[in-house]
Amino acid sequence: MWFFARDPVRDFPFELIPEPLEGGPPGPWALHRGRKKATGNPVSIFVYDVKPGAEDQTQVAKAAFKRLKTLRHPNILAYIDGLETEKCLHVVTEAVTPLGMYLKARVEAGDLKELEISWGLHQIVKALSFLVNDCSLIHNNVCMAAVFVDRAGEWKLGGLDYMYSAQGNGEGPPRKGIPELEQYDPPELADSSGRVVKEKWSADMWRLGCLIWEVFNGSLPRAAALRNPGKIPKSLVPHYCELVGANPKVRPNPARFLQNCRAHGGFMSNRFVETNLFLEEIQIKEPAEKQKFFQELSKSLDSFPKDFCRHKVLPQLLTAFEFGNAGAVVLTPLFKVGKFLSAEEYQQKIIPVVVKMFSSTDRAMRIRLLQQMEQFIQYLDEPTVNTQIFPHVVHGFLDTNPAIREQTVKSMLLLAPKLNEANLNVELMKHFARLQAKDDQGPIRCNTTVCLGKIGSYLSASTRHRVLTSAFSRATKDPFAPSRVAGVLGFAATHNLYSMNDCAHKILPVLCGLTVDPEKSVRDQAFKAIRSFLSKLESVSEDPTQLAEVEKDVHAASSPGMGGAAASWAGWAVTGVSSLTSKLIRAHPTATPAETNVPQRPMPEGLPAPAPTPVPATPTTSGHWETQEEDKDTAEDSSAADRWDDEDWGSLEQEAESVLAQQEDWSAGGQAGHAGQVSSQDHKSPESDWSSWEAEGSWDQGWQEESSPERPPEGTRMASEYNWGAPEPNDKGDPFASLSARPSAQPRPDSWGEDSWEGLETESRQAKAELARKKREERRREMEAKRAEKKAAKGPMKLGARKLD
Repeated sequence: MWFFARDPVRDFPFELIPEPLEGGPPGPWALHRGRKKATGNPVSIFVYDVKPGAEDQTQVAKAAFKRLKTLRHPNILAYIDGLETEKCLHVVTEAVTPLGMYLKARVEAGDLKELEISWGLHQIVKALSFLVNDCSLIHNNVCMAAVFVDRAGEWKLGGLDYMYSAQGNGEGPPRKGIPELEQYDPPELADSSGRVVKEKWSADMWRLGCLIWEVFNGSLPRAAALRNPGKIPKSLVPHYCELVGANPKVRPNPARFLQNCRAHGGFMSNRFVETNLFLEEIQIKEPAEKQKFFQELSKSLDSFPKDFCRHKVLPQLLTAFEFGNAGAVVLTPLFKVGKFLSAEEYQQKIIPVVVKMFSSTDRAMRIRLLQQMEQFIQYLDEPTVNTQIFPHVVHGFLDTNPAIREQTVKSMLLLAPKLNEANLNVELMKHFARLQAKDDQGPIRCNTTVCLGKIGSYLSASTRHRVLTSAFSRATKDPFAPSRVAGVLGFAATHNLYSMNDCAHKILPVLCGLTVDPEKSVRDQAFKAIRSFLSKLESVSEDPTQLAEVEKDVHAASSPGMGGAAASWAGWAVTGVSSLTSKLIRAHPTATPAETNVPQRPMPEGLPAPAPTPVPATPTTSGHWETQEEDKDTAEDSSAADRWDDEDWGSLEQEAESVLAQQEDWSAGGQAGHAGQVSSQDHKSPESDWSSWEAEGSWDQGWQEESSPERPPEGTRMASEYNWGAPEPNDKGDPFASLSARPSAQPRPDSWGEDSWEGLETESRQAKAELARKKREERRREMEAKRAEKKAAKGPMKLGARKLD
């Protein structure tokens, strides 16, 4: 039986890339890139090939192997694995780049900053302090070739080949035998008399001075060049001169050198170094200190290197959120660092954390997520949005905090393109209907209308048909003026989604009512929108063949590009409206849909204001054009096209007749107006309409059929039977004294007369009240008669029987 020896190099769990890196360490070691076979993680592999006749060099390499394996420090090159055979030595470390190659690449890219160098030198000095003060070891090889940089930009000290103990033990420093390394030796080593007084760290601090000179000025040509600081920063020059002084006794200890450079105004006294030092000790910091640190961190990230943010700051942020209960303060720096990641890295590192954050009950975190959604929405796929994010976001619509409700509405602009049919056309519309009808904050109702106009193109054709017109019509009757403007702009932004019939029968009547709005901004937008819709109708009237082209988007499937042109001509940007929200909430804290104490709408000139008539059970508000009882009688007609918030979305209807009925219902309470002037029913204040919706409870009752007109009492004369042309003296009785209220009447001739409409309204109300009183009296008499009949039928009461009457 034959046995074959296993090849240890082939069985090594790391794969070597044959070509060595340029700028690697001088001497027998060659630096290669590699990766772990099992995971593919990148590593660096130092390779030493054993050659015959080089026993001394082999012993030095084996000693370096042993030192690197046993020394563990954050600023010393991290050992991962190793392989020692008769032919070679393999030392696997974290993935690093030689400092010389790193600085050259950064200079060529124009990204090298003094901040990076200050922290890098801080790390090297700290590593030397650890070796000298804690381990009593002399590095003996500090130079550019012995320093490496990891992917986060951290500088690591390597090159441990010639390290020796500072205790003495009869051993001197090992001989290097490489001229490129011997040029960094201090001048006192040439004195063999041994009379030079020095410290154990003196030689390494001289070499540190050489390293500083090379970092700022390039390769050191000769030792005499150290006398000229060159490009070394002025704040570092005094400390540099101490390092390269001829007297080794005055060279500072590494720990003191760090202290001097960290003093106020020193080279290492900056925000970048302070941030790194805090991150190194973050696990032992108090929660209040962590909160303050993360709050201030985002201000500095723009000046920090990208690699540092990606590979050092980001892991600390994720750890702080996952285990440190850092909360919402980590969100701002987290998303700022996320800009430096590739799409794949973002999906792997940020998105899982974001999804988890949305399930948090912390209000501060929820509102931060909503405010910064624009930074990560492009990395979210549709299944994640619909199943893991949207179900949590919709809770914000019901939150008692207005700021969260506002941000939730705004976030729908970003989420809508990724929502599925059920979430967008059913669930979201229910919440929008409730917010627009019942939210107590006017700016939130306004933003709901604005958002609906912006996402209207994403809705299905059936949802657009039953929602948009009624929703924007409702907004035009909001007591909050910006909401009325938003309703007009909503019509304009979605003008291509309406048929010509809807434009003529539903939209234009609503817009015409706004031409006498108390607010000029509402009137201006209304006139602009009216002209736009009229131009469309006129163009189709002139050329009916354009109808198909004009209505091509009405029944089309949802598309992000639809409605864009209209939105641009209207100058509609949601930020322009929503940016006022915080101010408007403070300025109009009580602008609720159910409020009754609202500014009075001015009456048209020449028309006396009706005197408020007390109505039992329904108090009259002085700011209303009509009494509350009139609103109750005509509520079915006036709001039939506005109930888009019924929970049963399958039963929503849009009928042109309901809108036309609002315009043609001249006198629900028996009123009339001058020729060419608008009736009070058409121009009832938005406040009264809004209040009537709340009184009706339209959310609970849903869409209802229009109530049939009440028939007038027998014997009532028609309006055409009266002499409308001749004015009557004031002392005569009013001809309408015996008339009851009629929901509708025939259009009257142009000559309206000069009767006092205040008197007409009062008398008609009195007549109506008299009629109701008579009905109650008849009903009372009927009930008394029935009781008498029952009493007679029962006969005498028996003992113990209960008297019912």
